[in-house]
Amino acid sequence: MTALIAAAKKEGKLNVVALPNNWANYGEIITSFAKKYHIKVNSENPEGSSAEEISAMQTDKGRSDDPDVIDVGTNYAAQAATSGELAPYKVATWNQIPAALKDANGDWYDDYGGYVAIGCNSAAVTCPTSFAQMESAPASSGYKIALNNSPTTAAAALAGVLAASIASGGSLSNVAPGVTYFATLAKNGTFVPVIGNATTVESGATNILIWWDYLQASGISPDLGSWKIIVPSDAVVGEYYTQGINSAAPDPAAARLWEEYLYSTTGQNLWLKGLARPVELASMEAKGTANKAWVAKLPAVPAGATLNFPSTAELTQASTTVDNTWAAQVGG
Repeated sequence: MTALIAAAKKEGKLNVVALPNNWANYGEIITSFAKKYHIKVNSENPEGSSAEEISAMQTDKGRSDDPDVIDVGTNYAAQAATSGELAPYKVATWNQIPAALKDANGDWYDDYGGYVAIGCNSAAVTCPTSFAQMESAPASSGYKIALNNSPTTAAAALAGVLAASIASGGSLSNVAPGVTYFATLAKNGTFVPVIGNATTVESGATNILIWWDYLQASGISPDLGSWKIIVPSDAVVGEYYTQGINSAAPDPAAARLWEEYLYSTTGQNLWLKGLARPVELASMEAKGTANKAWVAKLPAVPAGATLNFPSTAELTQASTTVDNTWAAQVGG
């Protein structure tokens, strides 16, 4: 670590991409890393998607502002690893990351996660608690339902389609019913094809978002007291985001030091503070190093619910299906 810190400080900077300050507490994480190691963090396209992260890594290759690291949906990381775009690296806490949540070679490793949730402005509409309720609601219900982005480019939106599929009789390996589900919402006049976020909620353009529970908790709830977050009763889908180091990183030591920080007790607890479930949470709770107050604030999961965590293969298959059918069935 002493040698790594020295090398990273000599580089003096770290390039990150698609990390909004209110996303899983990344604002505090970036600031605290920069302060601790005196390394400037350059944040590119903070509102970008997983697909845009991969594109930036490819487009900016060979430049000093090429992203050093990525934080993407697991299927995007797996694809990047297959094409040789990620450098294998195993952090000091590697053994605390469950085997199913990391690449054995060290090309990628999950970082934090949560569950697909129905977020709702209770001051505007009667909040649904299931996908079934939203599907049967007519336009007169006042529902203005949106995903956080397009499922053809964003891992979070793809997870929302997977959850809708499970609620509609599909499965993690059969996302087609999920696409049909959103086509039905569009036909009913309750689906709004925009990038749903705090801005669309505040303007009234949307009043229901299908998005990760922890991102709604950190990005919308603090500014809107009437915002309710409900893990749906008919589909509980969880997923982790994934870290990877650019094999062409212009700041390779800073990139590795960043990963060490994220997977340290400090970094993992900072994600927990952002109401995300850090990948080392089970190990930290067993050792008593997880912040108990922040654990207690995590959004509740329905008692007795079946938890669905898609594999990399299932995510890749779902992504292909959605890419091929979404525009024709649902629209823009």
